[in-house]
Amino acid sequence: MVETVKWTPEGVVMIDQTKLPRTVEFVTCRTYAEVADAIRHMVVRGAPAIGVAAAMGVALGVLRTPAEELEREFPKICSALAATRPTAVNLFWAIERMQ
Repeated sequence: MVETVKWTPEGVVMIDQTKLPRTVEFVTCRTYAEVADAIRHMVVRGAPAIGVAAAMGVALGVLRTPAEELEREFPKICSALAATRPTAVNLFWAIERMQ
């Protein structure tokens, strides 16, 4: 089974849905900003997949942020991901759960 979005040691890996159905290509997002760009540019599509990608983006941002900066950076991480698709209910649900 091919996973649409998955967590790996390198980052969040997702099928580039802009390439379907001609080819199956994967994109690796190593930062929360890259996940945000993937959501914004519709690399990942479908409400559940967008929600999963957003939650993984939050987790990626937290893991890549030094502990002493986390309190200041966490709201920025969540805001950046929330701004990607302002009407995506699953995206907001996932971000709220991560908070």
